[in-house]
Amino acid sequence: MNVSLQQLKVFVAVARQRSFTRAAREFDLTQSAVSRCVRELEEAIALRLFDRTTRQVELTTAGSRLERRISRLIDEIELTLREERAAHEEHTGLVVVACDPVTSSGWLPERLARSAAAFPELIVTAKEQPQHAVLAAIEQGEVDFGVLCDANLALADAFHAQPLVSTPLCAVLPEAHPLASGAALRWEALRDSQYVTQLVTLNAEAGTRNMAGRALATHRIDAQRANECGHLAAALRMIELGLGIGVLPVDPQAAALPASLVARPLVPEVSVTTMLVRRRNRSLRPNAQAVWSLFAGQENAAAAGVIASTGAACATHTTQGIRHEPMPRIPDDEALMRTS
Repeated sequence: MNVSLQQLKVFVAVARQRSFTRAAREFDLTQSAVSRCVRELEEAIALRLFDRTTRQVELTTAGSRLERRISRLIDEIELTLREERAAHEEHTGLVVVACDPVTSSGWLPERLARSAAAFPELIVTAKEQPQHAVLAAIEQGEVDFGVLCDANLALADAFHAQPLVSTPLCAVLPEAHPLASGAALRWEALRDSQYVTQLVTLNAEAGTRNMAGRALATHRIDAQRANECGHLAAALRMIELGLGIGVLPVDPQAAALPASLVARPLVPEVSVTTMLVRRRNRSLRPNAQAVWSLFAGQENAAAAGVIASTGAACATHTTQGIRHEPMPRIPDDEALMRTS
């Protein structure tokens, strides 16, 4: 038996309208096409469905029984297809985003809030993991995509990365600290100053250790003096308690520091790049693509606005009580990673 969904839908329309002509208008078909469709259905199931006269069309007993059941089945099929299409688009369903501890502490929560506002019926969840585990989860398809800080994409051919924003490494220290008086701080001050005994940095799981380590080595600063933390919040608490000066990625436009701490960009600038990462040559599901686009598009627009205003006015920005001035970019060969 070879019966198509179109044949069944045309049959139900004729039964409802009691007219081949009106059913033809409903489907934008000719009357002869509707008649042929019904005739092919009757032949396929070996049942007569309509009694036709010159004046009217009436269902046979078999046709009446089939019409009631098939009408319900078609409604169920169309509802299922609509729900599946909506889940596959940007409006409903579940999107899982993996992230490292740096992005979960700073960059990601605001973007999750934007997603919730833009797609109220779409559930977007964050799965925080060490950076190497984030990359493994992306590669194995356990998550839709990831958000990483300065990822070292060991299997570059397996991933597509889209850089979003660069955040400078800053010295984070108590507001009353002798080195906090200027708008910026040279790296050498961390090496030569009598006021610096220990440093506070982030560990390998946070994803920025290699970059900070190379920067410290370049400026001949003893990294053995560093307390390593997995989360920015833990590092800030250690600094508050006087256990060291932080060398941390702090966004001058969005950092929320404790009131007792300030951030001073370290020069020459070394920046940590926040990036979206997904499997290469594998398209995202439409709902995940919508979240990816929201993350990328809104952030890029915001970054462009900051750059434009900085370039036009060369102004000093003040955020959360922290004063930041535009800093010169370091040469590319001093950058620890650039992903395109």
